Amino acid sequence: MIMNNQTVISLFFLLGLPISKHQHLFYALFLSMYLTTVLGNLIIIILILLDSHLHTPMYFFLSNLSFSDLCFSTVTMPKLLQNMQSQDTSITAGCLTQMYFFNLFGGLEIFLLVVMAYDRYVAICLPLYYTRIMSPKLCVCLVLMSWIFNVLYSMLHTLLLARLSFCDNNVIPHFFCDISALLKLACSDTSINELVILILGGLLMVIPFLLIIVSYVQIVFSILKVSSTRVIHKVFSTCGSHLSVVSLFYGTIIGLYLCPSANNFTMKEISIAMMYTVVTPMLNPFIYSLRNRDIKEALMRVLIKKKISL
Repeated sequence: MIMNNQTVISLFFLLGLPISKHQHLFYALFLSMYLTTVLGNLIIIILILLDSHLHTPMYFFLSNLSFSDLCFSTVTMPKLLQNMQSQDTSITAGCLTQMYFFNLFGGLEIFLLVVMAYDRYVAICLPLYYTRIMSPKLCVCLVLMSWIFNVLYSMLHTLLLARLSFCDNNVIPHFFCDISALLKLACSDTSINELVILILGGLLMVIPFLLIIVSYVQIVFSILKVSSTRVIHKVFSTCGSHLSVVSLFYGTIIGLYLCPSANNFTMKEISIAMMYTVVTPMLNPFIYSLRNRDIKEALMRVLIKKKISL
């Protein structure tokens, strides 16, 4: 198709990772990381479904976070692995689809981290009202609202990007269809896209982060009033996993989007993107299982029941 004497492009090529040597070694590494992500998050989800002791708000949110992590990694990793084994790195309509689901599950993870912080705040600061406040109806509503908002948010970005024209350069200097990389290739006006990213994207990052900070400030003030070392240790062990995940996720996201390059993506940006798309979803199950006694006990109960049934 021709527009303004320029050929409009609908086919893109992913440049992938800047790896020239040991392709097979890196392929094996990323494949093992992806399989670990899938297996780890599936185990968390299955344990929470099977063990009645884990049918609480905290683990309900954790199961949704594990599902989000699993899907978030699946959006980018299979295509990356395919491109590493194939000479054909093209991506057509799948580029918009990949970008849509990337924004959807990335945003969903942010919202779930906020909801989990609120759950910890109520459990520690308002323990007598916890059952009444964190009712099953409220938990489902919070997760459902997170889904609805992020579906609409991702759809808005996708529709705004779909109206753009792409000419001349069709090589995306990344291993997935990142919205910032795509906007740099557009040959039509991207001011509306950039404004939406600045306003909505900024609010999506800043407000949840501030809510998490406020929740944990309240938690810290609450536990400082307690003189019992055992209670303080229990609170930190309960919140430690969530804080570790928040630090890992937000640390990489802030590092990437607060310090963007002027032109193409650099090795630093690709490395940071690899951290939050591959490494973080893989580490989350380990963080929650290694620091969580309930998960370990649930795993033992399920294994014992399986052994008895066999």
